[in-house]
Amino acid sequence: MCEAAGIPVIISVDDGGRFLPQIAEVAGLQVFEANKPLTQLLRAGHRLLRQASYEHSYPHCWRCRNPLIYKAVSSWFVRVTAIRDRMEELNQGITWVPENVKDGQFGKWLSGARDWSISRNRYFGSPIPVWKSDDPEYPRIDVYGSLDELERDFGVRPDDLHRPFIDELTRPNPDDPTGRSTMRRISDVLDVWFDSGSMPFAQVHYPFENADWFDTHNPADFIVEYIGQTRGWFYTLHVLSTALFDRPAFRNVVSHGIVLGEDGQKMSKSLRNYPDVAEVFDRDGSDAMRWFLMSSPVLRGGNLVVTEEGIREGVRQVLLPLWSTWYFFSLYANASAGGGYQATRRTDSEDVLDRYLLAKTHDLVATVTAHLEGLDSTLAAAALRDFADVLTNWYVRRSRGRFWQGVDADGRGSEAFDTLFTVLETVCRVAAPLLPLVTEEVWQGLTGGRSVHLTDWPEADEFPVDDALVHAMDAVRAISSTALSLRKQAGLRVRLPLARLTVVVTDAAELAPFEAILRDELNVKQVSLVPLVDSSAAAYGVTSRLAVNARAAGPRLGKGVQAVIRAAKTGDWSETEGVVTAGGVDLVEGEYELTLEVGGSAGDDRAIALLPHGGFVLLDTATTPELEAEGLARDLIRAVQDARKAAGFEVSDRIVLEVVLDEPSLRALEPHALWIAEETLATGCSFTPLTVALEGGEGAITFGPAGTAIIRVEKVEAADV
Repeated sequence: MCEAAGIPVIISVDDGGRFLPQIAEVAGLQVFEANKPLTQLLRAGHRLLRQASYEHSYPHCWRCRNPLIYKAVSSWFVRVTAIRDRMEELNQGITWVPENVKDGQFGKWLSGARDWSISRNRYFGSPIPVWKSDDPEYPRIDVYGSLDELERDFGVRPDDLHRPFIDELTRPNPDDPTGRSTMRRISDVLDVWFDSGSMPFAQVHYPFENADWFDTHNPADFIVEYIGQTRGWFYTLHVLSTALFDRPAFRNVVSHGIVLGEDGQKMSKSLRNYPDVAEVFDRDGSDAMRWFLMSSPVLRGGNLVVTEEGIREGVRQVLLPLWSTWYFFSLYANASAGGGYQATRRTDSEDVLDRYLLAKTHDLVATVTAHLEGLDSTLAAAALRDFADVLTNWYVRRSRGRFWQGVDADGRGSEAFDTLFTVLETVCRVAAPLLPLVTEEVWQGLTGGRSVHLTDWPEADEFPVDDALVHAMDAVRAISSTALSLRKQAGLRVRLPLARLTVVVTDAAELAPFEAILRDELNVKQVSLVPLVDSSAAAYGVTSRLAVNARAAGPRLGKGVQAVIRAAKTGDWSETEGVVTAGGVDLVEGEYELTLEVGGSAGDDRAIALLPHGGFVLLDTATTPELEAEGLARDLIRAVQDARKAAGFEVSDRIVLEVVLDEPSLRALEPHALWIAEETLATGCSFTPLTVALEGGEGAITFGPAGTAIIRVEKVEAADV
């Protein structure tokens, strides 16, 4: 403001913060020491209006904690305002993650860019290569751009370009005929951000060396840094690249958020407000931490609170399922085909679960590839997390019987092994950027190859596309999840069979081929698939609700949208052959949402729940003695399997099984003896009645809701089978 008004800048203190001789009354005094003398001078001159002491904030050096003063100093500038428009134009060609940073935080900073003061009054730093005459009567400024130029003018080639050595280079001022003035380097050093912004070319000593390399490797394909660098490194890179090369310094950039401690504050070594890194690595592995960071919102510009629970969640959801699936595959493959089955790559199968998994793998590869190419590791990780659930909690669990049967000497039964091998090997390649160590171990164990990181990235086209199957099986999984929740709410364990599940959905006919899967998954005797229409929903106390999206419908309907909204709320609407009409106005897709609401109870022996994507399920919760007996048999099978595992038996070992239990349970289980023996690989199932009550003594095992028995298992040698 002073310069604009023609008022000169007056310098009254030196670089040490002491008043100059021109201020005779306080000359030599440090500015804070001069407070009292200056106050007295003002009072003596009758210029003091008021004197008071009060507490207030004051700037201090962050390192030495000494108080700072504001002092006008001369500075060297880069005229950024001259290239501001071009900087904004080049920014439009950069891919930013998150995208809003381009025209938001970074774009706004560019639009308000001012000339950049690049000089600093420090000792350490890159010396500014400017030599200036020490006599104002003979002004001259020389700017040097190479060692050759310095050697040309000063006659020596410096070995060290830093202070104090570079300051020793002086020469007579060529423009001074008297020969008394000298060219001396200015004392300033460069702003460290100038060094950072010079990184792309400085790292390869361009333009003096590696010009061909630099021309083919700049702009950089990708950089990543904290979002605050929109005013720091990202900015100085962009300024210098625009000024020097008229192009951006980078093509793609991830601007991540702030990593915070467990208390939500910035991580601090002194506060120790974060999990011990060594403990996390020892317990969960470094991939757990990497996954936690790569799957979090921090890589989309959000902040992230680091907690042990958050790190372990990734272990439970992804790392352990992947490792457990590999262990499962290895266990059963090694036990098959009389000494081990060597799986081969397969992308087709007659089994519906195999085909579903292969089609989901196609979608996984396509989705993760697209997200990673778009620099969005968060969504890529979400896709892998969802697939891990499909792989372990659906495919492997639903296919366990096929793996148990194994592969015979003629190769029958190989489809499941080949499919799982193919999918696991592909998942390792897809997940390798996010889980480099775990995928390496699993992939080498599967293939015996050198490294997953040296293989080609998989192509989605290698796998079949079957959208209809994926849609139907996803619906089956959603139905199963909802029905299992009803079981849990009713306190009915999954091993207890129930009579019926009724599924009311719009595409009931498409689910008919999967009735057997639903029966087995939910342990029900019958599945009824009912088409969803208003009458079928109303019969179960379920009603449809129409919600109009005013923002979507408003531009088309104008003021009439309010009447349509009122009609939807009062029930003045209908749906005929897929067309929704409210208040006499037909709505188009996107302008409304149809949902179902449960109006009341389904009855004492029924539980009802809405499905996430439309429709609902009803579960018969009544039980009978026959159903309870079968449930007890399932509980016993599980207890025997646990006993086999505790005894250290292999999955293919045959056993002799004896069960000692009470008379009522014995009578309930006897009709299921053959089934129990088949499921536990027993040569037979021998039931012995208890002569005394068991109260948890030695050898007693509790199974089911209240069953207690003694289970004896003995391995049968091959010659005895």
